[in-house]
Amino acid sequence: MRTLIRADLVIDGKGNALEKGAVLFEGDNIFACGRAADIGAPDGTEIIESKGTLLPGLCDVHVHLHSPGTPSENGEHRAAMARMSYAEIALAASSYAMSTLKAGFTSVRDCAAPGGVIIDLRNAINKGYVTGPRIKACGLGLTVTGGHMDPPVWADYIHLDNFAAACNGVDGFRQGAREQLKRGADFIKLNTWVSYHDSPDRFWRQEMTEPEIASACDEAHAQGVHVAAHVYGPEGVAASVRNGVDSIEHGHWIDEPTVELMAKHGTTFVPTLTVNDRHASLALANPDLAERYKRWHRRSSEDKWATLERVRKAGIRVCSGTDVGFQIEHGKWNAHEIVLLVKGGFTPMEAIICATANSTDLMGINAGRLEAGRLADMIILDGNPLDDVTLLEKPELMRVFKGGVEIH
Repeated sequence: MRTLIRADLVIDGKGNALEKGAVLFEGDNIFACGRAADIGAPDGTEIIESKGTLLPGLCDVHVHLHSPGTPSENGEHRAAMARMSYAEIALAASSYAMSTLKAGFTSVRDCAAPGGVIIDLRNAINKGYVTGPRIKACGLGLTVTGGHMDPPVWADYIHLDNFAAACNGVDGFRQGAREQLKRGADFIKLNTWVSYHDSPDRFWRQEMTEPEIASACDEAHAQGVHVAAHVYGPEGVAASVRNGVDSIEHGHWIDEPTVELMAKHGTTFVPTLTVNDRHASLALANPDLAERYKRWHRRSSEDKWATLERVRKAGIRVCSGTDVGFQIEHGKWNAHEIVLLVKGGFTPMEAIICATANSTDLMGINAGRLEAGRLADMIILDGNPLDDVTLLEKPELMRVFKGGVEIH
């Protein structure tokens, strides 16, 4: 049976806001979107009326579903993971995924988790064993030995398998990409240039060599998937872009020449404003944290707005990604990135497009726009987010539909 949702306002994910709009769908497929008067009400159609706003389901392209997001330091997080089986991590992740879906996020991109558990969760959701958002997962993040995702936090006699994929050299990173793709990864995550805390004026350092970056990207692209990179600093972003990285994650301290390079290569930017704000607030309030770490947070918190403005003016595709899972709770914080994009200069409509069409395009999901032939992933919101974008942070105001099915 076909269903028609009529709303006082329809935001279609393409930049249009239709007063007295409607969407007609059957199963998981949208048949029409437009003005309610033009679509009418075909015989036998179930009709849902709303005085609020109908918009596409939201997306968060940088999450970590294996982690609860409680405000603990990474060392405590890793210790907690070491006490959990893969099954327990996956079951916990299923709960976090459901919280995310109920908050209006019908699609997410998971940017690294232990042991392939989120690949398995993705499969379980796709098979209907459990309910959750559409997931694109990278499996393990690729990092150098002792790098950002392989830090020396354990005693010499303790070794953790499958927390991250430590690779070295051109052949090592090519093999690492192949192993994650064999496991079922939808994309590859690299750590190319990372944060640095031992200088008063330089806050990034190289982790991967350019040939290593190129080898992982070449393998990923040969197998038809994109590559995301955790990266900071103009040299790091430029090296990542030159060698094939498709999306820049975090990316503070991007200068004008690097922005021009990103525009030339069609690189996507995921600024993760939320994690920066959240971590900075916790770090600067911690009396026991060393000054060198606080200095990094102060400077990155200042620079992220200048970086975002350069990228926005250049017309580079920006996606909404929070890094939720690390000191940021699932469901509670996902929409805060949209609010911060508005704070950083985007209009509410532009920010919503970042979290809908732009993000589904990056992930290769046929959603993010309310138009014929798209998946019926939608939100009915009590209120107008173009007037008050913070309404998107309030799941209690939402009715969420994934594939045409309302989530209860």
